[in-house]
Amino acid sequence: MDKTDTIQLEPRSIKVNMEKNGFQRILGGPPDTVQMKSGLVSLKPGESVGIHNTENKEELIIVMEGEGEMIFEDYNSVGLSWGNHAYCPPYTSHNVINTADKILRYIYIVSILRDN
Repeated sequence: MDKTDTIQLEPRSIKVNMEKNGFQRILGGPPDTVQMKSGLVSLKPGESVGIHNTENKEELIIVMEGEGEMIFEDYNSVGLSWGNHAYCPPYTSHNVINTADKILRYIYIVSILRDN
């Protein structure tokens, strides 16, 4: 049984609040991760990254500028804008779309889950 089978992991919006000690822990707790990678994405107005699946990875989107949406396989979505980031759980199909009339730039952070 995969660890994610026993844990409720849901897509969600994350409001950044760094008033305490100058930092905020965003990815913490189960499931355990063994590797992380990140990258910078720039999308023109109306552009998307295309539907893809996180497989055994968690993904966090940190918006640097612009606005957009992360749309999930069940057609629920999370708005993307500065200070309002998004979490995508493992084994979840999703797409990121620029919904504004200017560039959407974001950093994605992907953590790879420990295999059991």
